[in-house]
Amino acid sequence: MSHTHDPRRTALDAVHRALGATMTDFAGWDMPLRYGSERDEHLAVRTRAGLFDLSHMGEIAVTGPQAGELLDHALVGNLSALAEGRARYTMICDESGGILDDLIVYRLTDDTSGGHRRYLVVANAGNAQVVLDALRERQAGFDAAVRDDRDAYALLAVQGPEAAGILKQVTDADLDGLKYYAGLPGTVAGVDALIARTGYTGEDGFELFVAASDAERLWNALTEAGAGAGLVPCGLSCRDTLRLEAGMPLYGNELTRETTPFDAGLGRVVKFEKTTNEGRFVGREPLEAAAERAASAPPRKLVGLVAEGRRVPRSGYEVVSADGTVIGRVTSGAPSPTLGEPIAMAYVDAEHAAPGTEGVAVDIRGSREPYRVVALPFYKRER
Repeated sequence: MSHTHDPRRTALDAVHRALGATMTDFAGWDMPLRYGSERDEHLAVRTRAGLFDLSHMGEIAVTGPQAGELLDHALVGNLSALAEGRARYTMICDESGGILDDLIVYRLTDDTSGGHRRYLVVANAGNAQVVLDALRERQAGFDAAVRDDRDAYALLAVQGPEAAGILKQVTDADLDGLKYYAGLPGTVAGVDALIARTGYTGEDGFELFVAASDAERLWNALTEAGAGAGLVPCGLSCRDTLRLEAGMPLYGNELTRETTPFDAGLGRVVKFEKTTNEGRFVGREPLEAAAERAASAPPRKLVGLVAEGRRVPRSGYEVVSADGTVIGRVTSGAPSPTLGEPIAMAYVDAEHAAPGTEGVAVDIRGSREPYRVVALPFYKRER
């Protein structure tokens, strides 16, 4: 007898349905895929602003006198060196150096009563339990606590060039002083929030962590504040094309347990020079070997591909050379609303990875469609 589990719903589920969203099961959550045209939503974020419900993301609190040391041991980054109010993109790997998930870690204000450090680890929805289990397994010997806070938060994001102007209408927080990859506690539309200048779109923007019970109030206030600036609700579909244009990896596509950070061209997130735990962390030795391979003769590299035609590549499609030899595989592909042509990210053999390489094609259902190799990202906003 099989058992099915209904997907979880965010605190904004009724709002999405009232707006006529197309819903989809994503990582066990019922999430808005789009509200109307995903192209229009995408271009709104690039030119004005978009409002996202990201409450499916997994929040994990790590606190205590040795919270930083635990994270230094469990993750590849040097989190004990992270200043209060700052955030860092990092990864958690297995013993073999394979990526379990990519994460953002926020260093919150210390607990003044106990002098304890406080961190918020934000995992991808589909990997949140894996990350939670790994952190709990790795906490032995450290004076630190790991707490599942997934039910404590709703997460809303305002992304786009008008995001700061919209948010300023509903908060007195110092947004001008808030740097990229930083966060501060504040009040937004009368709601207590962690205001973070982070995002997954390639645009300026903010992610707002609030109590689930406050989510609808905040959504409505942001919608009203953004009406004059062209703010629109946005679903997961345009979030994917936005991050693809920005060259940002997606777990399960560019990042897997079979890839290391160095395979993905993200070796910079691995910090071998940690001062805590005598420099030891989970996966260190395999990652040192991966770093050496990447520096000498990497077998494959992650590159961008831009179509010379109109056919769209999809994840898993083979990349071939002029003589038909398979030289790689597409990890993500979609039409690019900003560029006006299909784009893809792919792992290809190193000798075919240089930008401008000619004679590369993607096998799309038996037809070899010509592509040109370009450097990532495809799109970078003007600052």
